[in-house]
Formats: sequence, structure tokens, C-alpha cells
Amino acid sequence: MLAIGCGSAVATLVIDLASRPPWLGDAVYFAAATSLGVWATRNQGLWLDRINSVRAIEMARITRAVLLLGLGLLVLDRIATLNVRVTEVAIGCVIVWTTLVVWRSLYREWLERQRLLGRFVRELVIVGTDRRAIDLFNLFAVHPEVGMSVVGVIGSEQEAGDLGLGALWLAEHEDANGALARTSADGVVLCSTDIEPSTLNRLIRDERGRQRVLYLDPGLSGIDARHLQAWPVAHEPLLFVEPVALSKLEAWTKRGFDIVGASLVLALVAPLMAAIAVLVKLTDSGPALFHQCRIGRDGASFTMHKFRTMAVDAEARRAQVEVDNLRSGPLFKLDHDPRVTPIGRLLRRTSLDELPQLWNVMRGQMSLVGPRPALAAEVAEFPSDLVALRHQVRPGITGLWQVEARDNPSFEAYRRLDLFYVENWSLALDLILILRTIEQIVLRPLRRRLCA
Repeated sequence: MLAIGCGSAVATLVIDLASRPPWLGDAVYFAAATSLGVWATRNQGLWLDRINSVRAIEMARITRAVLLLGLGLLVLDRIATLNVRVTEVAIGCVIVWTTLVVWRSLYREWLERQRLLGRFVRELVIVGTDRRAIDLFNLFAVHPEVGMSVVGVIGSEQEAGDLGLGALWLAEHEDANGALARTSADGVVLCSTDIEPSTLNRLIRDERGRQRVLYLDPGLSGIDARHLQAWPVAHEPLLFVEPVALSKLEAWTKRGFDIVGASLVLALVAPLMAAIAVLVKLTDSGPALFHQCRIGRDGASFTMHKFRTMAVDAEARRAQVEVDNLRSGPLFKLDHDPRVTPIGRLLRRTSLDELPQLWNVMRGQMSLVGPRPALAAEVAEFPSDLVALRHQVRPGITGLWQVEARDNPSFEAYRRLDLFYVENWSLALDLILILRTIEQIVLRPLRRRLCA
């Protein structure tokens, strides 16, 4: 709230001095703008964990909060006749939006690194020992940056042991209330799929009186939380699931956006791409581009282009460094890959090595935003019933996995986020992910210095 309040104050500073009222009027306007900023923050819930846990949702809420702030400033001007121009309010809103995005990005990066070190972590007890419970346990383990650590499970002792959670078992379902009363955990997750309804209702009532965080898992996965709406029927809570299906017009709009966006970027960066090609060529006289077969829409293979960032004999030397692989499954990545050239290291750090993929976008093989263009070996790791789903859309230069979990070594995180995007994609999500990608590229060097 402080950040948007301060940002609102900054907005008042861009107003033309000649058009502003005397100092008393300035003070009133300053206070009013700050109050509007705090109200907009509260209105969009930007101080809540559940809003900030997903960057795409957070950025959408920030944008709406800033729009509310701008509208409020214009209404204030009409009421108080402060002679504020629309362009001045617009400039102020841009400053506020940029300030909030940068500050919250740096804070998020710092917090995630602290959580990887075991700090600022919420200890949880999971009530349930079915398949969904182990899925949640694995989810928290794969994504330590969310700050959730399971310290106990309640349910069938035999099932807990079979799932490898025997060391965390606390009590059977019938003793759940007593076990929860004794635990010092910060939060409780109730698996509705493994708890008898009357027991579930009793646990919810008891836990609400203990003043700690309570989560109710409905047993759903792969569905965007924004498509779930509470729908009370005769005071009974139901979840309404909004349909997700893009119309032909939206699909054509996405393709048109790809063509226009790729064309504009290519026109702007053509001289830069030529310079990069020359630098890569001068490194070791090898080819400037790296070509690799990937799997695209409808399972069709295509040749993806990138600027070459490794030595010419990189593939031949892969066996020498395979033992240091930081990824799981078919993914491969090293922190300090000796095969990467000096210019290649710079290209990777700035993501400039991805620029030739704009040609893939122009040819209709890729999109600006989409799932990661997968290797055949990676596609083979996807469940057979989900492969066709993943191939419904074109792979993208950037996507949900790249901006949310690029440094996460888990193949499961990559697979889950890519499938989530396919099942929940929208034009608004694409725009958010493009903004998030730009944010990462611009702020990555600064984040590394602040979070070292």
C-alpha cells in the first residue's frame, strides 16, 4: 500500500507547475492522490498472498489499480477544478505503474531467494492421505519459492506410509481435531477429496476459531483460479467454472498480433541481429545460427532457429558435462556450462539468442507467447492423454513456464505450467506474459546484484 501511495504522490509531481494551485491546494491534492492510491490497492487486494502468488494475476491487479487511480484523479479534478490535464494524469499513472512493477518484482525475487534458504516459510499440516494429498505435497516441494512447507499429515497411517509420508503422519481422520489443536503449524490444508463431508465441516468451523491460515483444496488441478467463481445456492457454496474457449475471431486476433508484433520487432532489431551474427561468427568461425528440430502445433516437427551460444562441438562434448545437469527428466541446464562461448553467455543473459525465432513466428511455426517448443524427448515424457492437448496451440518464444519457473529444475513444473497455459490461454494472459518477459530481461541484472 505504501508503494502505490508514494507512487500516487509522484503522479502529482508531474503536473505542470504553472497550472497547479497554491501550496495549500498542492498539499490537499497530494493527500487526496495518496489516499486514492491506497484505496485502489485495497480494492484490488494487492497486499494479499493469494493475489500476489501468481505474477500474471498480480500484474493484472496492478494495472487495474493504476487505472482506478487515474480515474479517481480525473474525478477529483472535475470536482475541485484543479486544472489538471488528462495527459498529466496519464504520465503520472505510467510512473506509478512502472514504479510498482519494478519494486514488487525486486521484492518478489528477494523473497523467493529467502524462501529457498528456508526463511519466511509457512508450515502446513495436510489433512488427507489420498493421491491428491501427495500431489499437493509434491507441488510445494517442487515450488519452494511459494513458501509452503509440509510438517505433518493427518489421515490413514497406512496410506501415508505407502505414499512415503509416514514420517510426517500425525493422526487418523477421527483424531484430526485433537491433532490440529496440538500442532504449532502456521496453516492447515483440508483435502476435500479424502474427508467425509460432516468431518470436513466440523474441521472448518474449529479451525476458523484458531486464527491461522486455512486452505480448502477442492481436488481440482490445471484450472485457472480466475475461472472459478463462488456461487452460493440457497446459502450453500458451489464453484462455478467459467468455460474457456477462444472464438475464431480471438484465434485470428492472436495470429494477427503475432505477425504485426514480430514484423515490428524484426524491423527494429535487424541491425542488432546483423551485428550479433557477425560477433558469433568471429568467435570461432562457426555458423551464426543454431538449428534444432522441435515439436510444434498438431505434433508437427519444425526447425527452430537461435543464435549459436555454444562452441561448434558442443553436442559432441555433452556426455562430459551430463553428470552436472541441474534439471530433471529430459531437460538439461548447467549453471556454468564450459561449452558456452563468452558472447553466448551475454546473449543468453539478455535473451537476445532467441531473436531468430521471430522468423519462426512469421512462418506460422511459433507464436510470440505459448508453451515452450519441446524436443521430441520431452514430448515423450508427457502423459499420452495430454500430448494432443499440448499440441493444440503453437509453441512460443516466451510463455508461462519461462516467466514463472525458468530457473526451476523440475521437469514436472515445466510440464504442468505449459499444460496450464494451453488449457487457460487468453489474449489478456498473452499480454501479461509479454510484459512479464520484458520486465525479466530489463531487471535481471539488477535483481542479481540486489539478491546476491
